Amino acid sequence: MAGRGARTPGITPELLLKAYAAGIFPMAEAADDPQIFWVDPTERGILPLDGLHLPRSLKKAIRRQRFSVTVDSAFVAVVDGCAEPAPGREKTWINRQIRDLYLALHREGFAHSVECWEDGRLVGGLYGVSINGAFFGESMFSRATDASKVALAFLCERLVRGGYLLLDTQFLTAHLERFGAVEIDRDAYQAMLQDALSVGATFYPAGAGTSDSVLQLFSQTS
Repeated sequence: MAGRGARTPGITPELLLKAYAAGIFPMAEAADDPQIFWVDPTERGILPLDGLHLPRSLKKAIRRQRFSVTVDSAFVAVVDGCAEPAPGREKTWINRQIRDLYLALHREGFAHSVECWEDGRLVGGLYGVSINGAFFGESMFSRATDASKVALAFLCERLVRGGYLLLDTQFLTAHLERFGAVEIDRDAYQAMLQDALSVGATFYPAGAGTSDSVLQLFSQTS
């Protein structure tokens, strides 16, 4: 369940960062709704970075290197891809104000994307917000089988090697459960969040971002 706060007509990137650090995040009812509301779930989805599971079928997909995976090379296109209607997601919560806010955070170095390419075409990816040792996953999309899953695997490898303590998925889905995601209550989440915010981390660790480095890490954790 999600606890909603008051709607607000406008927020700044700085206020958005403070909101994440306090454990809340913004959403809109629909792309054409100009207003934003704050969400503070009573049960929070997280993907434990010390208990990641990579399904065998996904390991095979990574090993085949079907996709070329990049980081922060097409942030705007990833956000727009996440805002597109998709099966089971006919409406998006990403309105114009939210889009502008995350683009601003990206320019300031607080928001990142992982992209999957096939034959030069963007076929999947994800984006989120990074503050110290916490990464707040926002959304992902896929135009090809396994594209978003591969992006998630590459993100997780980067976070583990970069020293992050928390990967916040906001809500729990069947897709994320396959990787070991779980729900925790608000108090447990707040404790994990404060621990993560107290440590330094890097989104660009040396040696991360190749199929071999991902498979090597997950052979130890899966």
